[in-house]
Amino acid sequence: MFDRQGQRKTDINNVRYLKTEKEKAIMSDSKLKKEIETRRTFAIISHPDAGKTTLTEKFLLYGGAINLAGSVKGKATARHAVSDWMEIEKERGISVTSSVLQFNYGGFCINILDTPGHQDFSEDTYRTLMAADSAVMVIDAAKGVEPQTRKLFKVCAMRKIPIFTFINKLDRDARDPFELLDEIESELGIPTCPMNWPIGSGKGFRGVYDRDNEKIVIYSDTFKGTREGKAEEISLGDTDALKKTLGDAAYEKLMEDVELLDGAGSPFDREEVDGGVLSPVFFGSALTNFGVEIFLQNFLALTSPPLARKADTGIVDPVSDDFSAFVFKIQANMNKAHRDRIAFMRICSGKFTAGMEVLHVREDRVMRLSQPQQMMASERHIVEEAYAGDIIGVFDPGIFAIGDTVCSTNTRFEYEGIPTFAPEHFARVRQIDTMKRKQFVKGITQIAQEGAIQIFHELNTGLEEIIVGVVGMLQFEVLKYRLENEYNVEIRMDTLPYEHIRWIANRDIDIDHLTGTSDMKKVTDLKDRPLLLFINSWSIGMTLERNEGLVLEEFSRN
Repeated sequence: MFDRQGQRKTDINNVRYLKTEKEKAIMSDSKLKKEIETRRTFAIISHPDAGKTTLTEKFLLYGGAINLAGSVKGKATARHAVSDWMEIEKERGISVTSSVLQFNYGGFCINILDTPGHQDFSEDTYRTLMAADSAVMVIDAAKGVEPQTRKLFKVCAMRKIPIFTFINKLDRDARDPFELLDEIESELGIPTCPMNWPIGSGKGFRGVYDRDNEKIVIYSDTFKGTREGKAEEISLGDTDALKKTLGDAAYEKLMEDVELLDGAGSPFDREEVDGGVLSPVFFGSALTNFGVEIFLQNFLALTSPPLARKADTGIVDPVSDDFSAFVFKIQANMNKAHRDRIAFMRICSGKFTAGMEVLHVREDRVMRLSQPQQMMASERHIVEEAYAGDIIGVFDPGIFAIGDTVCSTNTRFEYEGIPTFAPEHFARVRQIDTMKRKQFVKGITQIAQEGAIQIFHELNTGLEEIIVGVVGMLQFEVLKYRLENEYNVEIRMDTLPYEHIRWIANRDIDIDHLTGTSDMKKVTDLKDRPLLLFINSWSIGMTLERNEGLVLEEFSRN
């Protein structure tokens, strides 16, 4: 007999089940969206010695990630910058590799990509910028826009990512702020919008004027390496208090500047900032810790959550159920005791869960990402989950390359490749001890896979002759240092006269029968792609004329 009451209970239970599953899905989507919207992933760029690393450490200080800021010049206390983790960085007091720093502040989960400022390591910076959603450009108030600032800005402009400017070192004598803004606009071609304004500089530095809140924040150099203390604030309308604190001359100059500011610079426009065509400008002193937290708070409020990314199948939404990421950096020997190799991935969409299976697209294989970690420079901890915008490091047994895409197993797409820039200096490299050939080849290959150098082999000569190409000469020094200290191999380097390199785009060209010039050398790169090296630029045109249909490219995509 048909049990209507029993059937009704079953129907009710099914409805409840479906409703519960639907609610779970909605709650899951809501949690995913909330987590991703709290992410802020940005790079910090500057010319060397503009104060980039100091500013980075003050951010960490306010986030509680460190208790005392280090100093790259603090030899007396033997402290070094948190983000400078390589031994050579500690010895030289410069950043030679990008580092990843994650911390929480004010409800945000912040991923900072701290980049080398020195031009010899600019290629590492270029790759790192591919993983960022925005950039903080640090400028020395006394020096203004410097050569490396221009180079790095161009990369940001190419990607059209938002650029926020922090004009640093106001505690020292500085150039006129109007002059600095004019220089940024004329040299870099981007309009500026001053969000605050300095009152004096050096010994005459009194503080900054907060334009939005119409108040003066009085300068104090007492905070320095700590986050304790509260800055004194005075309303712009409190004339008596301002004159008493600033002095008549500084007060009159401030009033003139405030009047001029309404006509100087561009008005703030959020859409233009998001489009990378307007740069909000802040003034302060990272060394004395003045203006740093104000800048951090404003930056986090104004910059965007993780952005959508372009793949070969179209635009990928970060708030997607499907996980995806790409490799932008590989670093060997972060832990010398374990001789490990870490692939740094920028998560572009969805949620990562430890132990999940992913598709390694280039290799066309399903795999588990082993030992997922999040970073604080060389310090790391295993993570159970991470979201779009986060940077994770995974153990790399030698299968990853820069530019690789990994994604959920139910999807298949690849993100745009990361350019390989043409090296400008070349040297033939040999190990001094012939018995250490194995360590030499392993070391130089691993360092090349990181993207720190490029290695080439003369065509049809095998591995015996290795040619190293670098963007800057200092990279040769780092290569020598790392081979000696990480792989126990001493090397000899003989510089070569080649200045120009071209990748051969044609797949059907017979390289052996290519007609070139007397100063041309045929080589292959790490991926066995054929290239040509030239001493003279005119030889490139002559080689193209002699080989009909030959196509040469200045850079190659990984």
